[in-house]
Amino acid sequence: MKFIDEARIEVIAGTGGNGCASFCREKFRPFGGPDGGDGGRGGSIFAIADRNINTLVDFRFSKVHRAGNGEPGRGSDCYGKGAEDVYMRMPVGTLIIDETNGEIIADLTEHEQVELLAKGGDGGWGNIHFKSSTNRAPRQKTDGKDGEHRLLRLELKVLADVGLLGMPNAGKSTFITAVSNARPKVADYPFTTLHPNLGVVRVSHEKSFVIADIPGLIEGAAEGAGLGHQFLRHLSRTGLLLHIIDLAPFEAGVDPVKEAKALVKELEKYDPELGKKPRWVVLNKLDMVPEEERAKRVKDFIKRFAWKGPVFEISALSHEGCPELVNAIYKHLEEKRADEQRAAETTLTEEARGIHSVDLDDPRFKVIE
Repeated sequence: MKFIDEARIEVIAGTGGNGCASFCREKFRPFGGPDGGDGGRGGSIFAIADRNINTLVDFRFSKVHRAGNGEPGRGSDCYGKGAEDVYMRMPVGTLIIDETNGEIIADLTEHEQVELLAKGGDGGWGNIHFKSSTNRAPRQKTDGKDGEHRLLRLELKVLADVGLLGMPNAGKSTFITAVSNARPKVADYPFTTLHPNLGVVRVSHEKSFVIADIPGLIEGAAEGAGLGHQFLRHLSRTGLLLHIIDLAPFEAGVDPVKEAKALVKELEKYDPELGKKPRWVVLNKLDMVPEEERAKRVKDFIKRFAWKGPVFEISALSHEGCPELVNAIYKHLEEKRADEQRAAETTLTEEARGIHSVDLDDPRFKVIE
């Protein structure tokens, strides 16, 4: 199935049915009074997050989604039938944006999450609502209201704990193959990865995390070089970025430090917040560097790159250093989750106790001796 991570659709909710102006005309009831019923409501359109779907391909070719209209009211106090609602299943991680004003309508982050996209119109009132002691034969009725009509942009941002970042042919696909269940295409030429790949990394039977591999970036991606920035959005939800660097490039004139700096520049150009995410440097392809030169080459890279964060030396092909890196990643993610949980518990506790900041110098608070 072709991977589609962006689509534009049109959603049109149903119109409510018109109210009815009718009067009872039965034998022995010559003045039965008004009996016009209300119109039914129009159908609404909802989005449902589904973890079993991983692409927006269905919405690339099905662009217009309509809900049915409500039935009009009838005589004898008969109300019109409401239209069925429309539910559209989308991948978890889909961001739904209103094309008209850029407003974010929904962010589908959990399985079976339901969000309203377009509300159906209410049905009109029949003349039974207008009867009174002074208006015994009302002929007023109201028409049904129109449903909402929206142009939407769908953007899929894959949900992963760790994102891989690197130049083409840095070994990202080989790495995700070595540590996870993902099996992306691996070849000895650039841009073998044409769409994001997700893999589950099993640390143990009950411990795991999700890693995402996106197509490689090159210098000038902001101007459309290579595959551009179109897949960088998938890194925005990750908690940790692994900057995979080819320490043994095929071409002699290629400088790993220059390529690494160019990639960081493109990342910050795309989104400054993405550039501030926690990032680890992973020096790959050590199996292609003679053992006597490894320490020197690593030290030279770190010095010229001016990197002060975590550094890992691995060979994705031979799996050297991969288990240590995987364990360090899992430990980092667990510590981050624990910090977030403690912060959430503290907030809930303070809200439950009604703790607020109090100014002790306020004259309303007096010290009782």
